[in-house]
Amino acid sequence: MKIMQVEFVISAVEPHQYPVDALPEIALAGRSNVGKSSLINKLIQRKGLARTSSQPGKTQQLNYYRVNERLYLVDFPGYGYAKVSKVQRAQFGEMIERFLSDRDPLKMVLQIIDIRHPPSKDDCLMYDWLKHFDIPVCVVTTKADKIPRSKWDKHVKVIKETIGFKAGDQHVLFSSETGLGRDELWAVINGAIAQEQEESIEVSFE
Repeated sequence: MKIMQVEFVISAVEPHQYPVDALPEIALAGRSNVGKSSLINKLIQRKGLARTSSQPGKTQQLNYYRVNERLYLVDFPGYGYAKVSKVQRAQFGEMIERFLSDRDPLKMVLQIIDIRHPPSKDDCLMYDWLKHFDIPVCVVTTKADKIPRSKWDKHVKVIKETIGFKAGDQHVLFSSETGLGRDELWAVINGAIAQEQEESIEVSFE
């Protein structure tokens, strides 16, 4: 996908702060320090637009990036940071659950998992949430450049088995360093948006 225009729009906390222009939204979820910001920057080919918080796990906001006036990338705050209080975790959970259950423009969630490590309990919980709310999901195993190519399949298998990866969901192997998987991931995103638009047309003619 050729990137013509990208802009940071807002860090939203409450629903009234979310954009109201009804552009399709693709959210990114993952543990703190899993590499979401680097992935976003590689997707949009802009160095440093998505910045990592100086206090991982502290930023309880949804960061909206508008791409080509066509869609939003919505960066969830990282989860699973050990120093976050129980109260903060509960607030994060409530915000994300509300977003996942009520946000009509949301077309897909990219769940980012570090290929080097087995999924955490929080990773499994997030995947279960997405299945519960029947939200299309693509699991993106990032940092592929950090392990030998010969070990990719083994690590991906462990990740899929641990989260209970369902047939019909999609997976993309990704590296923010080399660009591996960038074109494939954009194809997945464009496919999710196109499918939603086709379904809307079908409904309008019924």
